Amino acid sequence: MDPARFSPTWQQALARGGYLGALVSVLAVAATLLIATVAQGWTAAAAAPVWLWALSALGPPLAGGLTGVLLRSRQSAEVSARGIRTVTPFGAGVEPWSRVVDLRAERRGARTVVSVYFESGASVQLRAPYSGGLFAADPRFELKLSALSQLWRSHRFGGVPS
Repeated sequence: MDPARFSPTWQQALARGGYLGALVSVLAVAATLLIATVAQGWTAAAAAPVWLWALSALGPPLAGGLTGVLLRSRQSAEVSARGIRTVTPFGAGVEPWSRVVDLRAERRGARTVVSVYFESGASVQLRAPYSGGLFAADPRFELKLSALSQLWRSHRFGGVPS
């Protein structure tokens, strides 16, 4: 069986990258304002050029959106006969199907995510698929969840050769 990959949609990747870029933009505009104020107060320098304000306000969201789209495959969950590849902030690994006791959709804030529960009692949220409001919506989320559930049940209870 070839591995199945579940990645965020390009809209989800664009929105997440743009959102993170907007947060960086707020910091960049604040830093530009602070530097311009200090420079004008201490050295009587000319006002900051307009292009610098535009770059600090618009550059990070555009760069973040582009980066999000380019790196969306790294946000994927991979499912194979060996198990499910999980990615956490502390590392990545493949959990065999025999250790997975439940797989379900759960509401986390404004998103619906897929959580995987293990024999040990630990749980991991998959990085994809997920669905939320506006640009985070995935019209095929239910199909992806159904496919994941079917793969888990087939490997856990039999029916698919390993």
